[in-house]
Amino acid sequence: MLLPLVPSTLSLSRGGTHLITRIELGDITIHRIVEDAMPFVDMLTFFPSLTKETLAANLDWLAPHSYDPVSGKVVLTFQSYLIVTKHHKILIDTCVGNHKERPNRPMWHKMTSDRYERNLAATGHSVADIDYVCCTHLHGDHVGWNTRLDNGRWVPTFPKARYLFADRELAYWSDRATTQPETCPWVVDSVLPIVNAKRNDIVTSSHQLNDLVRFIPTPGHTIDHFSVRVGTKNKDAIVTGDMIHSPLQARMPELGMMSDYDSVLAGRSRRTLLNEIADTPTLCCTAHFAEPSIGHFKRWKDAFDFVPLTATGQ
Repeated sequence: MLLPLVPSTLSLSRGGTHLITRIELGDITIHRIVEDAMPFVDMLTFFPSLTKETLAANLDWLAPHSYDPVSGKVVLTFQSYLIVTKHHKILIDTCVGNHKERPNRPMWHKMTSDRYERNLAATGHSVADIDYVCCTHLHGDHVGWNTRLDNGRWVPTFPKARYLFADRELAYWSDRATTQPETCPWVVDSVLPIVNAKRNDIVTSSHQLNDLVRFIPTPGHTIDHFSVRVGTKNKDAIVTGDMIHSPLQARMPELGMMSDYDSVLAGRSRRTLLNEIADTPTLCCTAHFAEPSIGHFKRWKDAFDFVPLTATGQ
């Protein structure tokens, strides 16, 4: 076995208990911090070009982990990854967050859950320990815990962290928040307060944070989306962000999802990255795959297949 997997179990309000994993990658530790897991949106809505016939042909392996046959919804996890090196603690994405106005998503609207904070604490680290927050993109379920409500003001959740935003991504959403704030309230309450507090660093989507952490441009889901490569050759992992949402997109890399900025470009980014890492030791730490969320990709026909890492690491 290449990498040991150390599991612990924490209770979530939806779906019972979930496996929270810690991956040891040489001198690096990768923690999963789960905020929630649930049947989310109707599968055919989530993937607009997916036909009923194609969905039916894949139900034997999608259900019940990635597809809920009762509701017909895609099953998603919402989680961050904490990268701990000898010198830094780096949080990748920050989920949905509390007290946020999200009327279009009732399960997130004005949420007051302690799950995320408890699961962060279970790693042995706290909000005060985080040195960097890296947002793969600026959608609401990846930036929410950037800020917390303090006496009616949105303030940085991680008091000493520098928040890293890709330049074109920040420019796009800042402009939209100025001209159409009602379409992106998460930018108003979870991104712009970080900028106003001068706590952000503007970088490129190919930025190298240090010798062990660098960004990989994977645009398409948003205008300047990036994934994150962690570790060294043959001892590395990629935190995907929303480069991929479901194992179905491995089998069908060109399958776009409902929130894509450019589904054609997203499909190209997905196929390019999966083609590079398929059948290699590189682990993938996915943002939204149902449990288990970490695994490898292998070649499958003219596409790919996701092979989850089990509790024994096989």
